[in-house]
Order: sequence, then structure tokens, then C-alpha cells
Amino acid sequence: MPTLEATLAKTALFAAHVGLGGKMVPFAGFEMPVQYKMGALKEYTAVREGGAGIFDIAHMGQVRVSGDEALEFLQYLTTNDVSKLVEGQVQYSALLNETGTFIDDITTYKLGDNAYYLCINAANRHKDVAHLQTEAANFDVVVVDESDDTTLLALQGATAQAALQPLLDIDLESIGYYKFAEVSINGCDGIISRTGYTGEDGFEIYIPNAIAVDVWDALLANGAVPIGLAARDMLRTEMGYALYGHEISDAVTPVEAKLMWITKLEKGYFIGKEAVEARKESGPQQRLIAIKLTGRGIPREHYPVSVDGVLSGEITSGMFSPMAGGVALAYVKPEHAEAGEVSVEIRGKQVAAERTVLPFVRSNVRR
Repeated sequence: MPTLEATLAKTALFAAHVGLGGKMVPFAGFEMPVQYKMGALKEYTAVREGGAGIFDIAHMGQVRVSGDEALEFLQYLTTNDVSKLVEGQVQYSALLNETGTFIDDITTYKLGDNAYYLCINAANRHKDVAHLQTEAANFDVVVVDESDDTTLLALQGATAQAALQPLLDIDLESIGYYKFAEVSINGCDGIISRTGYTGEDGFEIYIPNAIAVDVWDALLANGAVPIGLAARDMLRTEMGYALYGHEISDAVTPVEAKLMWITKLEKGYFIGKEAVEARKESGPQQRLIAIKLTGRGIPREHYPVSVDGVLSGEITSGMFSPMAGGVALAYVKPEHAEAGEVSVEIRGKQVAAERTVLPFVRSNVRR
């Protein structure tokens, strides 16, 4: 019987992570660094407090969609209005099933009139690709999974642009928020987008595996700090960004997840539309709220949340934020979303909390 290690995939940067002292753990079918020698807190600080961090997120999936009916295909499969995209623009969106719940959340890149590029979540890659390819049979499109040949890096923080600029011929100032450019980097074609998952200015960099180590090393030489999964999750939780399997899943619709802003019911039919309309009409079965502890403790995933002493739901993502204290996202009963005294059960004790607004700390993205 194969060992666990034998079944896990490795990114093109696996040896680089090990060489830097990365602590490797299983994640979404890959061996990924959870942290490096300096520790998750210092990695977090490097990104949040004026530096730049580099993340290997090559476990994510990349899919190219092209053909005469590429727009119609994506309008049918995704929740957002793809017709609003212009070339060089990125769009946050989602794939739903017929019951209106999430298959995945994705980003859509418009490369040209009949060409798009999708970034999908690592844990959902094979499910997503199968879904896309099955539906493609009804459209004049070609769906190509480029994940195995592509490295995706995230470079995030105030000095991200300074670290990346020397590697490129284009002026990064020309790339606005949620915009991208097709570039030449180390003699290869790539995509640079001003996007991220941290709430800081930065870029996501799509490149061939063949140049992954060289680009990684160059960014480290330009001052970027390697960042593992633990610090990445701290950064995204502070922003209140959804994570599949936590705030979104096949058990919730965009109505519950507060993602109706990427669900354009007026654009025409898409998979899951009727179910979302019905849920919107009947009201959510649960609601996602942001809370902050006023008592001592660290809120963790699955900790029970009570309102006025009545069990109401549970935490989906929680942490101790160095800047904001104990913070969490939680699903609660609809009637408890806006009123009542909130508490979180931590080690058998009820710890007082209060509702708050997102993000938990200030966002520094360049809009």
C-alpha cells in the first residue's frame, strides 16, 4: 500500500521550500510549507507591516477556456456577469450546482474576445475541471487544464512592486487593481495580475514550471520573504475573505455567504440561478457574521456560537489577530445575525464577543 507521502503531489518549488527550512504538511493533495524557520507570526508581520512576502500557491488550478462560444459558456456556468469584463480585467465569481450551492469560487481573466483563463481552488481542481469539461460538450469551446504545467506565485505587501519590477519590461504601475497583463518573464510567457488574498497590495504571477525556481530566487533576492500556509490563513481571515470548505461549500448559497454581489441574477440564466432566487425570496437558512471577542481566548473553527445563551451556530474561520485580537467568521441563525448577546464556547466556557464589520484590520489593496 502506498504511503501518504507517496500519494502527495509536489510543486516545482518543493526542494526550494525544504532548503529554506519549510515545515512541509499535507494540503489539498500536495506537500506544502505551513511555515519556515522564522515562524508564522514573523511571516505575517513581513506582509502586513511594510515588507513583502512570496507564497507558493501552485497547488491552485488553472484552466484555459477558448472558442467562439466561450462567453456564452462562462455566462452559463458562472455567477458573475462575464460580459462586463474587458480584456486585461479579472473578475471574482463562483461555480454553482443546480441547488444553488457552491462548487467553487474562482477568478476569471479575460484574455481576448474568445479566450479566458480561470483560477480555481486546489481542493476542487479535478471536480471543477470535470464539471467544466462536461458542460463544454454543449458549447463551441475548448477547456484545457494547464495546472500541472503552471506555477502560481503570490507576491504580497507594500514592497511587492519594487521586488517584482526588475524582472519585467513592463511598468507595473500600468496594472490596476483586478487587472492583469500578459508578459515575458525570464524568456517565457506569463501573466501578472494585481490581485491577492491578503488585503495588501501585490500580484499573482502565473509562469511555466520551468522558470519557477529562478523567479522565486530572484524575488527572494529582491527582498521578499517566503510565507507559508499558516500566515496566509491569518492574513485572509483578517480580511474576512471566504475560503472553500469554511465560509462557502456545497451546503450554502451566495445568499447565506454574503456573496450576492458576485451573483448577477439580472444577466440571464446560469446554473443554480433559480435555486438562488428561491433562497433569496424565502430568506437565508443561516447568516454569516463577523465577531470579535471581548473576553480572553482564541476563537477556532467549529467552536460553538451562542446568542442570548442559545446555541446558534459555529465558527467557520477564527484566529488571534496581532492587530485586532480574537476575531472570527461564523454562521448563526438568521434571527441572531443582528441582535442579541454573542458568546463563543472555548474549552467549555462561554467567552463574550461582539458583532463587528469587515475587514477586521485595514485593507491596503490599491484600488
